[in-house]
Amino acid sequence: MRRRDFMKIVGGAAAGWPLAARAQQGERMRRVGVLMNIPADDQEAQLYMAAFQQGLQELGWSVGRNLRIDHRWGLSDGDRLRQQVAEIVALKPDVILTAGSNIAEVVQRVSPTVAVVFAQSVDPVGGGVVASLARPGGNITGFTQFEYSLSGKWLQLLKDVAPGVTRVGVLRSLDGAAGVGQWAVIQATAELIGVDCTPLAVRDDAMEIERGIAAFARGGNAGLIVTLNPRATVHRQTIIANAARHRLPAVYPFRYFAAAGGLISYGADLANQYRRAAGYVDRILKGEKPADLPVQKATKYDLVINLKAAKALGLDVPASLRGRADEVIE
Repeated sequence: MRRRDFMKIVGGAAAGWPLAARAQQGERMRRVGVLMNIPADDQEAQLYMAAFQQGLQELGWSVGRNLRIDHRWGLSDGDRLRQQVAEIVALKPDVILTAGSNIAEVVQRVSPTVAVVFAQSVDPVGGGVVASLARPGGNITGFTQFEYSLSGKWLQLLKDVAPGVTRVGVLRSLDGAAGVGQWAVIQATAELIGVDCTPLAVRDDAMEIERGIAAFARGGNAGLIVTLNPRATVHRQTIIANAARHRLPAVYPFRYFAAAGGLISYGADLANQYRRAAGYVDRILKGEKPADLPVQKATKYDLVINLKAAKALGLDVPASLRGRADEVIE
């Protein structure tokens, strides 16, 4: 189903979330916990939950009839994350859906027995969440949204749209296997195409992000790559606004960056990830074990180009690049 079709059901899905207490008599009520790193009022959060809930409905699960869904939103690292995870675990869900494997890891520490499905992980093996993709082991499985080779493609796209760029700031997490892996691939690609890369830390302080971008932009011939990490998602408006302010051509990991005014995005279709996650939740509710469900890779990647952003930067997007795009925003 196309993105606009998902959005038509967002309102109905969101309205249905609190109805789980009204189970019909005679049918067993199952419980699913959902842990998201973005706020409930974020349009992307609503899109993902609409896709997830519709996927469940197609498999015979209906909120309020045989299913209850308990949500916790806006989770980042630290005490709040651990507290919210503990709250969901205390509700004794049959299975927990998490946005990423980092949240799944916290769930595992709080309760090593509850079944967990993650919808969007970068490197669950490197992060120690699963033993392998084919045989996850334990009680966690899910879906990856990324292969490290994608990091090099971001840099190549940046050079395609802005050939004059010789310096690239890389907004990245400084910790964790995913951050290290993405940075390593970008560095290797940079050496091949002759650009210098500078890491810029993404933390929870929006002002620190602004200062980092501003300081890097003082030199000429600069561009920006935003790697895949939860903090960049939370602070995407700050990042996009500052890239525009300092006239930095930038490449982002997901469509919603380009839709919000970013120049180019290339990454997995996340709504599709949550729809696929519904299938694993269904199988676990019907008795299968996470250990027996292999971690699956993303099946759909989208290249999105925002021509309005390109025009504001004085860039002429090559016809060959526009022809490769899955979506062009005028």
